[in-house]
Amino acid sequence: MTRQGHPAQLPGLEGHTVHDFARDGAVLLRQLLTARDVGVLARGIEHNLAHPSPLALIASEPDDPGLFVEDFCTWQDNPHYRQILLDSALPAVSAKLMGSRTVRLYHDHMLVKEADTRQPTPWHQDQPYYNVGGRQNVSFWIPVDPVPLERTLRFVAGSHAGTWYMPRTFRDAQARWFPDGELEELPDIDGDPKRFRQLGWALEPGDVLAFHMLTLHASSGTGPGARRRVFSARYLGDDARHAVRPWRTSPPFPALEQRLPDGAEMNDALFPLVWPNR
Repeated sequence: MTRQGHPAQLPGLEGHTVHDFARDGAVLLRQLLTARDVGVLARGIEHNLAHPSPLALIASEPDDPGLFVEDFCTWQDNPHYRQILLDSALPAVSAKLMGSRTVRLYHDHMLVKEADTRQPTPWHQDQPYYNVGGRQNVSFWIPVDPVPLERTLRFVAGSHAGTWYMPRTFRDAQARWFPDGELEELPDIDGDPKRFRQLGWALEPGDVLAFHMLTLHASSGTGPGARRRVFSARYLGDDARHAVRPWRTSPPFPALEQRLPDGAEMNDALFPLVWPNR
């Protein structure tokens, strides 16, 4: 079943949305996904939790009263994820937001914070952790549970403009990717709200956040009794190119450089073309 539709006919894509995405690097798409889509994703997340991949990890501390679980790149083994990634509105919306003729799936990412999880997600950009270059990209953050404003994903408006900040491990701030001193260090975002304008929205199931892979973002833990199950979908546009790294990227794509040399288009079975309609 294909339900991608034309970008101009999709909910949440008012005339200003593409402009706001280009300016701010993050937009809210109200009720982009249907109740059926949300149900499919919820089943996919529960399937993922019951059948974690070798890339799954616990991202919270051992003494955290809750639990933060992540997993990556499971769409090929999870039919629920595959249905949303390939046949929902997401590919068409990606094309519109990126201004791209084509769209490739990059990867999926599950993020589940159980109730009472203290572990925050610190300010960071995604693209420095990845093995991909280019400006045409989009990530979707899709909750299947209500998310109040104080627990939502927050963004620094306009932070996707070009600066790459040093990627560090979330729990102990180590520089495992780029060598120390090679990239600019993250500024004190929360300490200077006038300089760093933040965006954030309360969300209901069906709402979707779209953001550029260089947009700075962060989130808190969860409150008592408030589970937060999120699925992230990431897509690439026309200018995406393989950026071979001498270290393990997050997520890793082992031996990919044997098929795709540095600077090559992301033309590989791992990254299927999902727009235009297959």
